[in-house]
Amino acid sequence: MRNDIGSTLRELRQAAGKEAKAVARGAAMSPSKLSRIETGKATPSTIDVDRILTAIGVPDAVRADLVEMARREATEAVAWRFLRRSGFHHHQDSIRAVEAETAVQRVFQPSCVPGLCQTPEYVRAVLAPKGLTPEVLARTVAARLERQSVLFDPRKSFRYLITESVLRWLIVPPAQMAVQIDRITALSRLPNVRIGVVPLSARMTEVSSSSFIVYDNRLVIVEIPHAEISTTDPKDIDLYLARFSRFDRVSLEGDPMREMLAHLRDEFLRQRETS
Repeated sequence: MRNDIGSTLRELRQAAGKEAKAVARGAAMSPSKLSRIETGKATPSTIDVDRILTAIGVPDAVRADLVEMARREATEAVAWRFLRRSGFHHHQDSIRAVEAETAVQRVFQPSCVPGLCQTPEYVRAVLAPKGLTPEVLARTVAARLERQSVLFDPRKSFRYLITESVLRWLIVPPAQMAVQIDRITALSRLPNVRIGVVPLSARMTEVSSSSFIVYDNRLVIVEIPHAEISTTDPKDIDLYLARFSRFDRVSLEGDPMREMLAHLRDEFLRQRETS
């Protein structure tokens, strides 16, 4: 099957009259990676296949069939250690390509501030434990910060749900957490960004476990401690959309949410003064 999907992608590219370099660039991957996929030497992920087909410009029906084929055949869990070896900054480029094709992004985060909302200091603190070299760390931080420009595209919509515990954890020193809170507050005022905070006082009907991101109604990425899992199965997507809605119902947003953030920021500033 690996050879089948690789050769099919190559045939579609050639039928469209597109050079490999152009398709690789549009899919945010190296020409060598595209070559390995087309020749069956590498198994493409669902994200890889989706990006390649988008770059080629195939009809939606063909795209859906091939993405489903990749979903069935590819390993859906990609270990963080593999991403570390292949380059976290390259992974940031891959996610950026997915975000460029997404109209509505929904993010549930019980672990840390969502990546597109992070300050530079917070990004470094989150990535530092991953054992990256200083050069790779700098490139990965820069790639994540570059991704954040998509928030200002009025054609796109973002819905973030963050648990209150995330905003209280001292991932960075108190003064920097105050700056991080201010950034979230500022982003919440953008017309295409909705931010909700699930308060610790809310009556919960389920446990807030892993973080997940839903891209439109076509892809879900789930983050667990050792790996990143992606799925395009409609039943899985419906499950995560329903889960998102349940947390959404108990979240605070708008002025009540910003009032909570102001109290948290003041707490961090007081901690800075007494530390």
